[in-house]
Amino acid sequence: MKRKPPTPAAPDLTPTEAILESISDGVFTIDLEWRITSFNRAAEEITGTPRREALGRLCSEVFRCSMCETECALRKTLRNGKPIVGRSGYIINARGDRIPISVSTAVLRDASGAIVGGAETFRDLSEIEALRRELEGRSQAGELVSHSPLMQHIFEILPAVALSPSTVLITGETGTGKELVARTLHDLSPRRKKPFVAVNCGALPDTLLESELFGYKAGAFTGATKDKPGRFALAAGGTLFLDEIGEISPALQVRLLRVLQEKSYEPLGATRTEKADVRILVATHRDLAELVRQGTFREDLFYRINVIRLELPPLRKRLEDLPLLAAQLVERFDLLQNRSIRGVAPEALSLMMAHHWPGNIRELENVIERAFILCREETIGISHLPPELTRGAETENSASDIRAARERLEADSIRKALQECGNNRLAAAQKLGIHKSTLFRKIAQLGISLPSKDGRSKNQPR
Repeated sequence: MKRKPPTPAAPDLTPTEAILESISDGVFTIDLEWRITSFNRAAEEITGTPRREALGRLCSEVFRCSMCETECALRKTLRNGKPIVGRSGYIINARGDRIPISVSTAVLRDASGAIVGGAETFRDLSEIEALRRELEGRSQAGELVSHSPLMQHIFEILPAVALSPSTVLITGETGTGKELVARTLHDLSPRRKKPFVAVNCGALPDTLLESELFGYKAGAFTGATKDKPGRFALAAGGTLFLDEIGEISPALQVRLLRVLQEKSYEPLGATRTEKADVRILVATHRDLAELVRQGTFREDLFYRINVIRLELPPLRKRLEDLPLLAAQLVERFDLLQNRSIRGVAPEALSLMMAHHWPGNIRELENVIERAFILCREETIGISHLPPELTRGAETENSASDIRAARERLEADSIRKALQECGNNRLAAAQKLGIHKSTLFRKIAQLGISLPSKDGRSKNQPR
């Protein structure tokens, strides 16, 4: 972002003025009438306003901040005399760009101690915000979050898959988040402004499922007194998600295959064909290829829905995501239940890392929800976890179990840092915030295998 060149400072500066001109934070001062009395070099660069234009003007005219109208930090400081440090907000610079900043304030007093004005320091957080968005983009797609290499491939192809009109088959164990992936595909697709309709095909008997999907006309059967639109009609223009597709009968498979091939369907009792303007996503926890071999799932339907396949790993194979998922769930339940729980205590997280999680993310969600019911402290502890996680925690082997879980989490973090840094040990140590020798010691202790080549290059630190 190109900024206006700063106005040259006056040659004769006091020591205080020289310091203010040399720092990278913007600083300005005001008098009791809210007019700017000083404006340093960094303030010019960040706001895009030259010093000569800023001096003497109201600070709200120059420093157009999101806090000015209702939560002015400087006004609060002048009212109660207490400084404010690091409050986040944003300003609109002279070019009309939105700049994220952090603000700190203080009062100005004369020799007698009387308040004569205020001072505000602000820091440009544009680079930090850009880095945060980049890091979030690597670990997040819609509501999906993950640091796991197993999920990164899915994150990479999701945008392209979302833009495609093709049918997608989402596979994975129960509770791995298949519907969440389907919703993310819908939210990233051109159909996002239209409905997302989900149907659990395993929850309804065939006769009800058929009318639920395709709808019916009045008089189609006893009790059908008026027309009822099906899920295909309700999802018109949007996305229809068919969960547990492996549970539908061969007869209904034939009807569904026709819809996929001809993009049309007939409601029960109808004499006219309806257009199926929907994107279809399907999911199952079963092995459809095996069902085809057994003769319970049509081969032609399998190939029709298996155009693009996304396979979600179970939680036990992506345990490095557990702290991230737990934090996301804590934040969600904080909002839903109007609580202020900060997170999960390290010892409780260690027990969670040692659990097998047969119910996957759905089981984790239930564990966090249960903890919210029992927890009256700021963090979720061992006492708030269910018995299947804490069983044996008080035995003599519990310490070694927790230690093993911690070591596994630490080893995953080191492997991830090395992978992101191209196996550059020094860069990985800096990323982890530890000394290089400490990293080498931990690699040896945890038995982490490394390639013979360090991975350093001319552009990387040595």
